[in-house]
Amino acid sequence: MAVLDVQNLTLSFGESVLFEDVSFDVKEREKCGLIGVNGAGKTSLFKLITGEYTADGGNCFLAKNTRLGYMEQHTCAENRTVYEELISVFDELAQMERELEALSHRLTEGIGDQAENIERQDALTEQFTRDGGLTYKSMTRAALLGLGFTENEFDMPTAKLSGGQRSKLILAKLLLSKADFLLLDEPTNHLDIKAVEWLEGFLKDFAGACLIISHDRYFLDKITDKTVEIENGKCRSYKGNYSMFLQKKEAEQKAIAEKYENDMKEIARIEGIIAQQRQWNREKNIKTAESKEKQIERIKAQLVVPDSKVEKIRFDFTPKAVSGEEVLTVSELKKSFSGKAIFEGVDFKVMRGERVFLLGDNGCGKTTLLKILMQDYAADSGYFKFGANVFTGYFDQVQAKLDLTKSALQEIWTAFPAMTETAVRNALAAFLFKGDDVYKLLSECSGGERARVALLKLMLGRFNFLLLDEPTNHLDAFSREELEKTLLSYTGTLLIVSHDRYFINKLATRILELKSDGVTEYIGNYDDYTERKARLTEQTAAVKAAAPKKVNEYLLKKEQASQLRKAKTRLTKCEAEIEALEAELAEIEQKMTASGFEELMALTAQFDEKTQQRDSLYAEWEALSFQIAESENA
Repeated sequence: MAVLDVQNLTLSFGESVLFEDVSFDVKEREKCGLIGVNGAGKTSLFKLITGEYTADGGNCFLAKNTRLGYMEQHTCAENRTVYEELISVFDELAQMERELEALSHRLTEGIGDQAENIERQDALTEQFTRDGGLTYKSMTRAALLGLGFTENEFDMPTAKLSGGQRSKLILAKLLLSKADFLLLDEPTNHLDIKAVEWLEGFLKDFAGACLIISHDRYFLDKITDKTVEIENGKCRSYKGNYSMFLQKKEAEQKAIAEKYENDMKEIARIEGIIAQQRQWNREKNIKTAESKEKQIERIKAQLVVPDSKVEKIRFDFTPKAVSGEEVLTVSELKKSFSGKAIFEGVDFKVMRGERVFLLGDNGCGKTTLLKILMQDYAADSGYFKFGANVFTGYFDQVQAKLDLTKSALQEIWTAFPAMTETAVRNALAAFLFKGDDVYKLLSECSGGERARVALLKLMLGRFNFLLLDEPTNHLDAFSREELEKTLLSYTGTLLIVSHDRYFINKLATRILELKSDGVTEYIGNYDDYTERKARLTEQTAAVKAAAPKKVNEYLLKKEQASQLRKAKTRLTKCEAEIEALEAELAEIEQKMTASGFEELMALTAQFDEKTQQRDSLYAEWEALSFQIAESENA
């Protein structure tokens, strides 16, 4: 059954048609990736689904009782802590918990109608357990930790959160909401690799459906089982993840290209006939020409232009010179801010032709290290040295060195004044700045447009050593692929900071993992890196397991095992006693419905006594369950 059915949607802004006749569906539990170039209309499609926009034509239907979750529907209250804000998602459970505490107090103190209290307590306990009451606090903590919040940040006021932290908190609220159909628009933005991996695990286990806009192709490969592409105003749907989509689309495009070529040849042939017929200029010939023109119109009406004919960014980073063999040497680098050490003891070398990626948790100093190499920051100690004939270019992920008061044309021309205006415009055209786009102020450009200008400046510099800080941020999947192809054939040397695992996997020849005490080297790409790390973790665990135990530790383990056995035995007895008491209570209740006044009073007293015994056993059962869980997880 489909939770979302999109039928022939068309959306325009003024005279510009964003897309038309878009149709697809998302079924229960389906994880669907929505892809397309920047500006294709993906976020606008989300706004049509939520009702924020109204379509020019077509409809989108949500299945009855579907609970829709969309990040923009969630905000952050300013007067709460991070933990309070996230756990507010479970306000209904918290209210149930408070009522259960009040009922327990009323039963203990004998307040009110006890039978009514017991009935309400039983019903509420069942609902509380069913709706996740026993786990909602642990889920809240796990979500915050998984998305990169530290324990110390749980009590931070939401008003003090950075933009990235606020986005992560809103994402956490969405994930923990009771929605069973999630609309996720670039959910991996602002997340480091660890947090993205946590999100992947969460979504894999999520019982509902998702429609996900993302340029993170590795993430899409891990999560999605269906791919919907919006391109050139049209929509196509494919079974499978992003990589499967690429394979299917490549085969489809080959067939489309062959048909396109044959159709164009046929059009050229018919146009030749038309020209010949018009040249003869007789009535019969004119009618034949008109008939052939209609034939051309019919061919053109069904003509599908292959992707190879659609304009894409054309990168070319060919360096102007060959560097020496040793491109960069870094030794014992250390950097601190406000007395707090970010990293120290950083040692590594980069050789000509290598594609080295610098990885690490957010805040470990990756960007700082690149800025030290570019002399934007000074190191506290240590040194670095570039090799012979090395010309270094730097891509800053925030494009801080772009002059936002200038147009794209002025920014490039100022950096390369020897170029003619025609040459600058041609270069900008290769990066999809056409016509009046070249006069658009950078302050008015999107993040993707500024990234393209920064990459163009880098390309025109013809450097032989590129330092790239998150170069794929703001680029759509198709532009990322073009960049990958270019960098794979680049004859210079690369040192790159990136969270884009697909990008790392395709390009990396070596990975440096940056930590506070230095760097660890891994040969190969991202998959090699994760496999090697997993093996190291297993080896470390095996060494620890094989280490001889101290006598007191052995005795402690033995005692803990004994206590665990006793607890399990008592737990089994508790369950049997509770079951017996429940049966007795049911029997008493049945007798109470057909008894006289005196007998009813006696049965009520007996019922209360048995209920207290049962409640006491439940409390013991909960304590034992917690003890066993703690022991087994230790």
